[in-house]
Amino acid sequence: MSGAGSPQVEVDARGLNAVIVAASWHQVVMDGLIAGAQRECERLGVTPRLVRVPGCFELPVVAQAEARAAGTDAVICLGVIIRGGTPHFEFVATATTDGLTRVALDTGVPVGFGILTTDNEQQALDRAGLPGSPEDKGAEAAAAALATAVVLRAGRGAQ
Repeated sequence: MSGAGSPQVEVDARGLNAVIVAASWHQVVMDGLIAGAQRECERLGVTPRLVRVPGCFELPVVAQAEARAAGTDAVICLGVIIRGGTPHFEFVATATTDGLTRVALDTGVPVGFGILTTDNEQQALDRAGLPGSPEDKGAEAAAAALATAVVLRAGRGAQ
């Protein structure tokens, strides 16, 4: 879900248990992503729990622990990786993406991907859901995770 053409998710997520796992780097951007995810969860009927980790590299292991916890229906991961002058960006972005994908597939619990991978801080601010930001990737990640959890819940209930 990205930019122009992104859907407005309308699901009844009441009764689902969601956890937001958020990195700590780039506080202003992270505050916006977290607020957007929390607003979207509440709009869809869920009160999420918030867990903070140091950085994006730590997201997969904590997301996995949260996904395996009894009763967790969705994990929403938020973070910011801003390109620098070294290959570090690629290593962290790839490890985070691959790790979170593995968590979702290994546990069967939806993982909302609210990881900003940007060339500069302004691009991150533009996607953080702050006043004046044209995009709100925290809200989009929450909506995607909860909508997927609703689909999975409906499928499990039909069996």
